[in-house]
Amino acid sequence: MVKICCIGAGYVGGPTMAVIALKCPSIEVVVVDISVSRITAWNSDQLPIYEPGLEQVVKQCRGNNLFFSTDVEKHVSEADIIFVSVNTPTKTRGLGAGKAADLTYWESAARMIANVSTSNKIVVEKSTVPVKTAEAIEKILSFNSKGINYQILSNPEFLAEGTAIQDLFNPDRVLIGGRETPEGQRAIQALKDVYAHWVPEDRIITTNLWSAELSKLAANAFLAQRISSVNAMSALCEATGADIAQVADAVGKDTRIGPKFLNASVGFGGSCFQKDILNLIYICECNGLTEVASYWKQVIKVNDYQKNRFVNKVVSSMFNTVSGKKIAVLGFAFKKDTGDTRETPAIDVCKGLLGDKARLSIYDPQVTEDQIQRDLSLNKFDWDHPVHLQPMSPNTVKQVSFVWDAYEATKESHGVCILTEWDEFKSLDFQRIFDNMQKPAFVFDGRNIVDVKKLRDIGFIVYSIGKPLDPWLKGMSA
Repeated sequence: MVKICCIGAGYVGGPTMAVIALKCPSIEVVVVDISVSRITAWNSDQLPIYEPGLEQVVKQCRGNNLFFSTDVEKHVSEADIIFVSVNTPTKTRGLGAGKAADLTYWESAARMIANVSTSNKIVVEKSTVPVKTAEAIEKILSFNSKGINYQILSNPEFLAEGTAIQDLFNPDRVLIGGRETPEGQRAIQALKDVYAHWVPEDRIITTNLWSAELSKLAANAFLAQRISSVNAMSALCEATGADIAQVADAVGKDTRIGPKFLNASVGFGGSCFQKDILNLIYICECNGLTEVASYWKQVIKVNDYQKNRFVNKVVSSMFNTVSGKKIAVLGFAFKKDTGDTRETPAIDVCKGLLGDKARLSIYDPQVTEDQIQRDLSLNKFDWDHPVHLQPMSPNTVKQVSFVWDAYEATKESHGVCILTEWDEFKSLDFQRIFDNMQKPAFVFDGRNIVDVKKLRDIGFIVYSIGKPLDPWLKGMSA
């Protein structure tokens, strides 16, 4: 029986290994992590992450050929194929701070593999890593090989949170990069054989190591670029009276462009987009490509601008101050159908409003109070370090309250900010909300999910990204 071990039980490792176990019943799959609480959660009825369809897959396989364990060294030693899916946070100090990836956890994983291995291993990069990471890992393993043969493969994930299980069941492509040597090609074939249990062969792409590593960064950079492009256009739409939904629809009908990732919003978030672009910028700068680095910097700059513009619109609309005013925040996750808050635009929007002394009442159906407090009190980039290395007791943000009902959040509020496109927010009783709010009552739709005309007919003053401005808002600076 082929044995697979995955180091890292997070958003990538957990779902990916669960699907491999489901689709490959003849393979034993063990997910290991040093976090006792996380492994305990994977072995319980309350999984540590929310992803539609994940619970059913885990329960079907767990205890049969899918296991979760904190005995890292034992399972690494026994494995034939080791997936490494550890954190690669952005460095906060030292060379490349604010841009370069911190490979501390990757390096320690590689050294541990070298220490405990007694048989040949295929080591698979599953984290998003900077180009040439595989080469560094190869050097660590080869210098500590004790006669053991290691082959390094790059197998980047292209999952979208909220649809990760479907993405794994039916991927656009599986990308495997390896050495162009006989041993490297045999390792590629071994991993291809795993995916071939359910992925058509023409969707399994093989490349050299560097192409696979760079393809992941490039894909995320291109997607983020599309979001920043449409968000830049949304600002122009507001200034001119155009409607971003109509513009995006017209542009998306061009088959060369297509309709995906053309929804204007308060900004992109998630664990990868900003981090990967910063990484790309650092690699460009290290190779003397300053113009290319500047190009990608602008994608992040526009994203930050969009979040700032949203906060400024809220404050300027409400008589240029939100001090002491209750603002309801509907949605904190970076997108619907996930509890993930990493780099969510809601963090910067909430911090901006708190900076003007607003009182926030936050509701999200999948994000806990503890997580929101942690996000609002952590320094930038701290979120991407393992929980046990983060501050144990983040400061409590006193002007923030948490409720488990949208109507409670909006009660007696002066304004409502919609920051995540949860389906339930589309069907709220806005007449009821209006009746229980301070007047004038404002709705700031950061996801373009409300019926603007309907809300204005009720009596709301509505700001919706990239839509013609409410007469109240015209001429107000943002």
